[in-house]
Amino acid sequence: MKYLVTGSSGLIGNQIVLDLEQSGQTVYSCYNNIKPLCGIPTKLNLLNLENISTTFKTIQPDVIIHSAALTDVEKCEMEPKLANSINTKATEIIAKETEHLDSYLIYLSTDYVFDGKKGLYNEIDFPNPLNHYGKTKLTGEKTVETNTSKWSIIRTSTPFGTNSTKKTFPVWLIENLQKNKKVNILEDQFTSPTYVPNLSQIILEIITRKLEGLFHVSGSTRISRFEFAKIIVEKLNLDLSLLNPVKIDVMPWKAKRPVDSSLDISKINSILNTKPFSIEKSLDDYAPQLIDSFSL
Repeated sequence: MKYLVTGSSGLIGNQIVLDLEQSGQTVYSCYNNIKPLCGIPTKLNLLNLENISTTFKTIQPDVIIHSAALTDVEKCEMEPKLANSINTKATEIIAKETEHLDSYLIYLSTDYVFDGKKGLYNEIDFPNPLNHYGKTKLTGEKTVETNTSKWSIIRTSTPFGTNSTKKTFPVWLIENLQKNKKVNILEDQFTSPTYVPNLSQIILEIITRKLEGLFHVSGSTRISRFEFAKIIVEKLNLDLSLLNPVKIDVMPWKAKRPVDSSLDISKINSILNTKPFSIEKSLDDYAPQLIDSFSL
């Protein structure tokens, strides 16, 4: 089987390519700017719809994992046309090409499709995004459902792990604390932080079993940003006094964020053999990499 992964230089895409390649699969790792180190590097510009169609027709993949997106929430708010082009229109073309090839599409979406008024959202809860990023990802979901017949949509939350191009929350936090900087951390925003190597293994099981439909796949712990930071600091013996808890309404963001976009993962938990990690398990696995990277 041939696999095609968009966004293969990014946080999630890179891990999926790595895991697929290690399992002996043929993987085309699509990128725009930064050439990936694993898979078969394949240039793909999501703003060039003809390029998308040509690439898919040439490779004819059996499975497509569409992880590429404009994920910068503030940029999406300030440049809505760009966000629409990358997150919605390109996804529509990918879905249509998937259908033409009679292939199977995995689409990576986000907890930001919810307004955050409830938390622990399940797959039948009504989406109501607060910002343009969430709106484009939700529209992307709808184009997948409309334009292809074999698909899975995977919503995740606060992904973190090691990546050369994406600075995730733990890395940002440690970099600041090592400079002895006091950092503002939200104490009233709740998510379900997701360790990317665990997410990748879950996605691979979904693909192997050709499961179809909408799935919430995240870490199993609903936690505030501040508590998340606190666990990282305590696990790595950093300076807890540098964490300054603040409220979400003091942040100078142009785009609104949901207060509680945590996900209910009971559906995926009941179906899969690969289980989502708790925050403690995730950080136990991740800590050695952080210690090595930052010489802690």
